[in-house]
Amino acid sequence: MPEVKASIVIPTRARPEYLDVALGSVAPQAAAERAEVIVVSDGKDPDTATVAARHGARLVVLKHSTGINTGRNAGAEAARAELIVFIDDDIRAPAGWLGALLAGADANPDRDAFGGPIRPVLEGGGPRACGRESAPITNLVLGPRDADVGLVWGANMAIRRRALTAQGPFDETIAGCGDEEDWLHRYRAGGGKIRYLAAAGLDHRRTAADATVRALSRAAYHRGRAARRYDVHRGAAPAIVRELRTLAGCIWHTARRRCAIGIVLAAQSYGRVLEALMVTR
Repeated sequence: MPEVKASIVIPTRARPEYLDVALGSVAPQAAAERAEVIVVSDGKDPDTATVAARHGARLVVLKHSTGINTGRNAGAEAARAELIVFIDDDIRAPAGWLGALLAGADANPDRDAFGGPIRPVLEGGGPRACGRESAPITNLVLGPRDADVGLVWGANMAIRRRALTAQGPFDETIAGCGDEEDWLHRYRAGGGKIRYLAAAGLDHRRTAADATVRALSRAAYHRGRAARRYDVHRGAAPAIVRELRTLAGCIWHTARRRCAIGIVLAAQSYGRVLEALMVTR
């Protein structure tokens, strides 16, 4: 059996349309670079299985899941390669993405964690923006040159197996926010360095239906609650007065700039405030 240069792990939960686009962009690159693709499905979903099979991806089905970290751990356990690449199911990888990631890992044998640019794409244009705020979905652009950085995000991240063995698996009790960040903090505390690979960028998508103010605000609200929980977990939760001040600032921004993105930001801030109030009761 030929050597597998990388294992690409894609956790997903019943989003076959997004997965189809992701696999359509990733699977041809994996075949060209002798990489395997593993789809980790959070529960049985016939459509997910069909999409994975059509693109030649291996399917792992979880019986029980507490979040994306469960999928990452299961994918890493099933992976055959030393370099494990984690991406989300709602990305599109342009030609050359995987080659740049593998080249960057080869050029930095003393680094065990890598990440690349994540460019937000709101199909259909998304809500009206004032130009002061970026798209309200995960994004990461740290410049045009490779560099050691503090953090990268799990939508476009690669880790050598030896680091996962040394630091242990992803914490499956953390979900919604901070999931990859927790592991990367442990890795850095152990002396590890994270390498940002500027050429290994991909797009993080939202379809037009998922890029409305209502849909983005709903997602932002839940993300805000999860972010507050993670801050409490790591002992860095701001005081409730500060959370309320941030919420007021989001509301002012929305009204002053007539910025619909401000509504989404306010929803996230409100989620943080509500989570804080529920915990203090």
